[in-house]
This record gives sequence, C-alpha cells and structure tokens, in this order.
Amino acid sequence: MNTKEYISSGIIESYILGLAAPDEAGILECVMKNNAEVKAAFEEAQKTLEDLATVQAVTPPTDLKSKIWNTIQQGQPAEGKQMVFATDIPAARPQEEIRIQGNSNWKTFAIAASVLFLISIAGNLFWMNEQSQAKKEIAGIQAEKESQDFAMQKMNRKMAMVTNPDMKMVMLKGVEKHSDSKAMVFWDTKTKDVYLDAEKLPKAPEGMQYQLWAIEDGKPVDAGMYTQEKDSKIALANIPKAQAFAITLEKQGGSPVPTMENMYVMGEI
Repeated sequence: MNTKEYISSGIIESYILGLAAPDEAGILECVMKNNAEVKAAFEEAQKTLEDLATVQAVTPPTDLKSKIWNTIQQGQPAEGKQMVFATDIPAARPQEEIRIQGNSNWKTFAIAASVLFLISIAGNLFWMNEQSQAKKEIAGIQAEKESQDFAMQKMNRKMAMVTNPDMKMVMLKGVEKHSDSKAMVFWDTKTKDVYLDAEKLPKAPEGMQYQLWAIEDGKPVDAGMYTQEKDSKIALANIPKAQAFAITLEKQGGSPVPTMENMYVMGEI
C-alpha cells in the first residue's frame, strides 16, 4: 500500500474520532513522524472535522434570552407595588407555571442535542465501515513486513555461511532437461554437517520431495530430505567425506537409492 492509498484508507479519520485500535494508532503515529504527506493529511482531516462540528452546531432561538428574562421577571414583584394573592389559587401554582414555561424552553435544547446525537451515530457507522476495510489493508501491510523480515533473516543467515572460513560451498548445476535448475550445498568442514539452499529448484509436485545425495567413492549416500523450512537453516545430514553432491526428485519420504532419470542438479567438490 502506497502513501495515497494509506491516507484514503480512513485510518486517519478513525484515529481522530477515537475509533482506531491501539496497534493502528501506533502505526499511524509512527508514520506521521516520518512522512510529511501523511502528517499534512492528518492536520487537514482534523480541521475538516472541526469545521463540520461547527457547521452542524444548533444556534438557540434569538428570543430565548428575552423569554428566560421575562420568566424570571414574572416570578418577582414589581418595585413599589404590593403583591396580591388570590385566596382561591394554590400557592404552588406560580411555580408550576414557571416550571412549565422552563420545560418548554428546554425542549428546544433537547431536540438540538438529539439531532447532533443522530448525526454522530451516522458518522460513527460510516467510519466503522471504513475502518473494517482499513484493518484488512493494514493486516496486509503487516503480513508483507513480516515476510520481508523473514527474507532478511534468511539472507543474513546465508551471508554468515558464505563468510565462514570453515564452510565449503558446492554449486550444483542443472543436468540435461533441467539445465535451468540450480542449488548450493554448504558443507561444514569441521562438523561435517551439510546444509542446502534449493530455492532455485522448481516447486516439488504434490506427494514428491527433493532428496540430497553425497557421492562417496563413486557410490551415492543419502544426505537427507529437503524442505523449505530447512533451507540453509537446518542440517540435512552429517557427511564425513564426499567427492560430489546431487539432488533427485523422489516420492515423499525419500528413496534408498536415487532415481537417476529424476536427477535435477549435480556438482563436484
């Protein structure tokens, strides 16, 4: 995912609204520190949302202040005048009228708050849908990063083998109809452990597996079965001596003797 796709994924808006997951927020904060374009998009989105909140704010009626003041004035006696109480009206009645008057005014605020609340819910639902897509894209980015980290670890491991003075490297080249195939054997001359880098070989068909052979005194010796998990990492076998190495394609689990017509590569030491 490039910078423009990341910006349009909705993660910036989710972060501003407080909907982003902790790991997503952490990634965004890290990206903003190192990417001026993403930081600028964040500041623009923040200003846009603030402007939207201002536009959607509900202004109280212009006569609300005067209505409240009149209500207060009705509850107080006029200066210089004596209040007259009617004997047939309950004392609580003026307070009830004020309460009713006040309740009608607060209905305006309640309606305004309800409108803002509904707008907020609609916005949250929209960004939740966008967030779901953003999570998928971020998961893809994380998976790609993990793959790159794994490839880097493998590269470092191979470099350590290449620079090890005790490690003998034997290039295995393709034979006959497999002339494009290649492989590399790393043979530790001290421990006699044999490692294999066979990433240049075609992927083995279902139910088949590559088998390494050491040629010792003209005879093939089983040097182990290859798997991608073992590639340049786990020793396939311990071979005390050999004059050459070869690889054949065998049934899953290997064969006691090499299938010569299925030989892919071979190399002399």
